[in-house]
Amino acid sequence: MFPSSSPETGHDPWADDPPSAGGPESRTGPAVETDERRRSGGPRRLRRGGSPRRPDDAPDAGEDEDEEEPPVAVRRQLSLAIGGYAVLLGIGLVLGVQSSGPGHRVPFTVVVLAVQLLFVLAWTMVTRPPALAVVLGVNVVTAVVADVVAVRSAEPRLAPLWLVAIGGLLAALLGQLFRRVDRARVTESLRTTATISFGVVALATLIVLSRIPAGTQAITVSLAAAVVALAVARVADAVAAWPRLAPQVPRGAAGVVGGAMIGTLVSAVFGSYLVTPFTPTRAAIIGLVAAVVAVLADLAVGYAEAGRRMAGEPQSGWATRHVQGPLGAVALVAPVAYLMCRVLL
Repeated sequence: MFPSSSPETGHDPWADDPPSAGGPESRTGPAVETDERRRSGGPRRLRRGGSPRRPDDAPDAGEDEDEEEPPVAVRRQLSLAIGGYAVLLGIGLVLGVQSSGPGHRVPFTVVVLAVQLLFVLAWTMVTRPPALAVVLGVNVVTAVVADVVAVRSAEPRLAPLWLVAIGGLLAALLGQLFRRVDRARVTESLRTTATISFGVVALATLIVLSRIPAGTQAITVSLAAAVVALAVARVADAVAAWPRLAPQVPRGAAGVVGGAMIGTLVSAVFGSYLVTPFTPTRAAIIGLVAAVVAVLADLAVGYAEAGRRMAGEPQSGWATRHVQGPLGAVALVAPVAYLMCRVLL
């Protein structure tokens, strides 16, 4: 006999789905979700009723990762301390160069050597290149040799100093090649090692510049503009670091621009009291270049520190990190002052 109803009657269209591990599912109600499916993070599929297993407004696990970190807070007392240190550094060098003479250059050389040792210590401890002790010792020797060459060379020129810098860099690199652990990081730390070697020799440029007839006045104008620009920029950051140049760097554009402008004004005032060949215009040009170089060098140190902090690198001591900016600024201003003196005076 034929059946009274079609074999398709009552047939569940979803019967082709594989049964669950706990037994066949009920065919009369909505599908029941197991705890394992709820905990799974797989793609959402429509159930028989057409509703998704997870609502669209459910929080996504990746939303927290996309949230931006809050800006780094500006520490006012720290900004004022760094600005004060820059002023003391400039005053020490300016007073030291005033004591320099044709046969009396030892006091200024001692002052420059002290600044060089601070530079080597701060930059080595902060950047931590491979074979740290070797780099530190080699650059101390390089500083002494550069000062001796600057004082004893027949003519006040920069070429002998750059040869000393290249020799110091090669010696530091050779020292980094002895150990396998240090050898693997030589390439990535080449820029850091070169910065330390050339920076310590750049400070010896002040000794060479003091041997030029107008060099003492050029040092006074350049360093005065540089340290005033650094101090004004830091004080402005302590008052209001606005507008922020980057959330991770506690510096403001108003301080950078204002410091360069006030440093240029101070150099022009100095130029009106200095003797020939200085004029207010020439002094203002030298001061403008020195002030801009100083504030940009200090700002670059801040960006580098923020990059190391974001990369999770270990932080060095408090003092070495925060004196790095003024020391780097003075080291970069020294050869710039020499070049401007040769071009304009």
